[in-house]
Amino acid sequence: MARNDNNNNGKMSREEAGRMGGEATAKNHDKDFYQEIGKKGGEATSKSHDKDFYQEIGRKGGEATSDSHDKDFYKEIGRKGGKN
Repeated sequence: MARNDNNNNGKMSREEAGRMGGEATAKNHDKDFYQEIGKKGGEATSKSHDKDFYQEIGRKGGEATSDSHDKDFYKEIGRKGGKN
Protein backbone atom coordinates (compact mmCIF):
# COMPACT_ATOMS: atom_id res chain seq x y z
CA MET A 1 0.00 0.00 0.00
CA ALA A 2 1.21 3.54 -0.65
CA ARG A 3 2.94 5.33 2.16
CA ASN A 4 1.92 8.81 3.13
CA ASP A 5 5.31 10.48 3.07
CA ASN A 6 5.29 14.23 3.48
CA ASN A 7 7.76 14.56 0.60
CA ASN A 8 5.54 12.66 -1.86
CA ASN A 9 2.19 14.24 -0.96
CA GLY A 10 0.78 10.81 -0.22
CA LYS A 11 1.89 9.36 -3.55
CA MET A 12 3.63 6.03 -3.96
CA SER A 13 7.39 6.18 -4.57
CA ARG A 14 8.80 4.79 -7.82
CA GLU A 15 10.60 2.12 -5.80
CA GLU A 16 7.42 1.06 -4.05
CA ALA A 17 5.43 1.02 -7.31
CA GLY A 18 8.10 -1.14 -8.95
CA ARG A 19 8.13 -3.57 -6.05
CA MET A 20 4.36 -3.89 -6.05
CA GLY A 21 4.28 -4.35 -9.83
CA GLY A 22 6.95 -7.02 -9.61
CA GLU A 23 5.06 -8.87 -6.92
CA ALA A 24 1.83 -8.76 -8.95
CA THR A 25 3.63 -10.03 -12.05
CA ALA A 26 5.24 -12.86 -10.08
CA LYS A 27 1.82 -13.99 -8.85
CA ASN A 28 0.48 -14.18 -12.41
CA HIS A 29 3.40 -15.79 -14.25
CA ASP A 30 5.51 -18.91 -13.95
CA LYS A 31 9.15 -19.81 -14.61
CA ASP A 32 8.51 -20.35 -18.33
CA PHE A 33 7.29 -16.76 -18.68
CA TYR A 34 10.47 -15.36 -17.15
CA GLN A 35 12.65 -17.65 -19.27
CA GLU A 36 10.89 -16.49 -22.42
CA ILE A 37 11.20 -12.78 -21.68
CA GLY A 38 14.84 -13.34 -20.71
CA LYS A 39 15.47 -15.07 -24.02
CA LYS A 40 13.80 -12.25 -25.95
CA GLY A 41 15.79 -9.65 -24.01
CA GLY A 42 19.04 -11.48 -24.70
CA GLU A 43 18.26 -11.68 -28.41
CA ALA A 44 17.42 -7.97 -28.56
CA THR A 45 20.60 -7.09 -26.67
CA SER A 46 22.74 -9.19 -29.00
CA LYS A 47 21.34 -7.31 -31.99
CA SER A 48 22.21 -3.91 -30.54
CA HIS A 49 25.65 -4.64 -29.03
CA ASP A 50 28.93 -5.92 -30.39
CA LYS A 51 31.72 -8.14 -29.08
CA ASP A 52 33.37 -5.24 -27.22
CA PHE A 53 30.22 -4.70 -25.17
CA TYR A 54 30.20 -8.31 -23.99
CA GLN A 55 33.92 -8.27 -23.27
CA GLU A 56 33.50 -5.16 -21.12
CA ILE A 57 30.59 -6.50 -19.09
CA GLY A 58 32.45 -9.80 -18.67
CA ARG A 59 35.51 -7.94 -17.40
CA LYS A 60 33.43 -5.89 -14.96
CA GLY A 61 31.63 -9.00 -13.71
CA GLY A 62 34.91 -10.83 -13.24
CA GLU A 63 36.36 -7.94 -11.27
CA ALA A 64 33.26 -7.70 -9.07
CA THR A 65 33.38 -11.45 -8.40
CA SER A 66 37.07 -11.29 -7.64
CA ASP A 67 36.51 -8.42 -5.20
CA SER A 68 33.79 -10.28 -3.31
CA HIS A 69 35.20 -13.84 -3.20
CA ASP A 70 38.36 -15.42 -1.85
CA LYS A 71 40.56 -18.19 -3.23
CA ASP A 72 38.44 -20.86 -1.47
CA PHE A 73 35.50 -19.84 -3.66
CA TYR A 74 37.56 -20.39 -6.80
CA LYS A 75 38.86 -23.72 -5.51
CA GLU A 76 35.29 -24.88 -4.90
CA ILE A 77 33.92 -23.85 -8.29
CA GLY A 78 36.99 -25.40 -9.96
CA ARG A 79 36.38 -28.65 -8.09
CA LYS A 80 32.71 -28.66 -9.11
CA GLY A 81 33.59 -27.89 -12.71
CA GLY A 82 36.11 -30.71 -12.80
CA LYS A 83 33.39 -33.22 -11.92
CA ASN A 84 31.42 -32.59 -15.12
